[in-house]
Amino acid sequence: MQLKTKEVKFSTGGPLVAVINEKDATKLDLNALDRIKIKYNSVNTVNVILDITKDNTKVRPGYLGLFEETAKIIDSKKHKIVSIYPSENPFSVEAIRKKLDGKELSKKEIEFIVKDLVSNGLSDIEIAYFVAGCYKKGLTYKETVYLTKAIANEGKTIKLKNKIVADKHCVGGIPNNRTTMIVTPIIASAGLTMIKTSSRSITSPSGTSDTMEVLAKVDFTVDEIKNILKKTNGCMVWAGAMELASADSKLIKVRHPLRLDPSGLMIASILAKKAAVGSTHLLIDIPVGHGAKITNKKDGKKLKKKFEKIARALGIKTRVIFTNGSQPIGNGIGPALEARDVLYILRREPGAPKDLEEKAIMMADRLFRLTNTKASAREILESGQAYKKMKEIIKAQQGNPNILPEQIVIGKLKYDYKSKKTGSIEHIDNLRIAKIARLAGAPSNKGAGLYIYKKVSEQVKRGEKLFTIYSENREKLELAKGAIDSAIIVK
Repeated sequence: MQLKTKEVKFSTGGPLVAVINEKDATKLDLNALDRIKIKYNSVNTVNVILDITKDNTKVRPGYLGLFEETAKIIDSKKHKIVSIYPSENPFSVEAIRKKLDGKELSKKEIEFIVKDLVSNGLSDIEIAYFVAGCYKKGLTYKETVYLTKAIANEGKTIKLKNKIVADKHCVGGIPNNRTTMIVTPIIASAGLTMIKTSSRSITSPSGTSDTMEVLAKVDFTVDEIKNILKKTNGCMVWAGAMELASADSKLIKVRHPLRLDPSGLMIASILAKKAAVGSTHLLIDIPVGHGAKITNKKDGKKLKKKFEKIARALGIKTRVIFTNGSQPIGNGIGPALEARDVLYILRREPGAPKDLEEKAIMMADRLFRLTNTKASAREILESGQAYKKMKEIIKAQQGNPNILPEQIVIGKLKYDYKSKKTGSIEHIDNLRIAKIARLAGAPSNKGAGLYIYKKVSEQVKRGEKLFTIYSENREKLELAKGAIDSAIIVK
């Protein structure tokens, strides 16, 4: 059937979609979410997902509505008339159905799924079914290796000649915990290369990229990152800007609304990004505790074994450590407040959060041991070398290297939450603290979040401040105040 093209001013954010009128769909015996092949010149065709409308004002009979992604490929201004044909589902859809049946996928099947993910050949519903299959049925060791390699190979990669490329990763779930921004300049000061690619926050008050963006630019091309590394040995950048492991970002988009985090997908997500930047030595932090992603040591040990086994298959020398995940690490929660914490520590200022500092020192020393590097993280930090290196990195990433902590702008509206009794802090709820910070506007509002004054076991007097909420917006501040209940328990 030949149809006239019409641009629909709507973007899917990925999948290629076209829409036809219900009358034309009936003639071709097509249903919504079927595939069609569009032939737009004598040689070229493109397969897209079909949508159907009854509304003649949007797409009349005889017309094919092209969503923005599809119109760009076809060049609808040039090709006004196209031919459409029914098309079979891609091989990857059959593989997804196989996974839902609980069967192990082959290397070829997983490669096809990832390839179609990257080329926008799968709908969000189909991706969601793949995630659901991995969540319900799990991924075997072989499937996880295949998926990790496929995600790494389908995106862009950074290849360096360095024998050692150090890296670290935390499985997440703990507010602040911004060790990366302290560990990276320490490691780079010792002459090692450290490429730290991070994601932006999806469910937390801030990710490393969100916090680093307060101090410097984080979106760079692969070539730009190589130039930064030549100058500084280290960088802290946003992985999404480079399309590293781009299939992973599409999987994350589907996983997070229901907080589905099957271990196989999580491991593949983390290690694929490390493989893409050529990491040779990797330290993985698994916080364990009430309110963390991993609530007990038994589950942590299972995850540790999987990480180490998959990393071996990728040729990455990896060590996994367990840390205290029962409360936030650091004081500030939210991009600007976390950036202040980092600078307080690097500048050796009084009032810097000791728990964040000690954890960062411990992790940097572990990386030194893993890479057989004779250096002391504490000495590098105390001497000011780490701060000097951080200033170099900030400058190379087009930020202001001379910015002071007090110059970082935080939310102009605030609310102090005070203790209703005298006693000691018994528990700080990670999830509720994160929720308060997000409701206040973090991470989209860089200055929003909260600042914690007391940690577990510390003494507090009635009327003393437990934390302060910062916001850019009165309505958001009121929403955050409404979520305070039981965030910090005093006994």
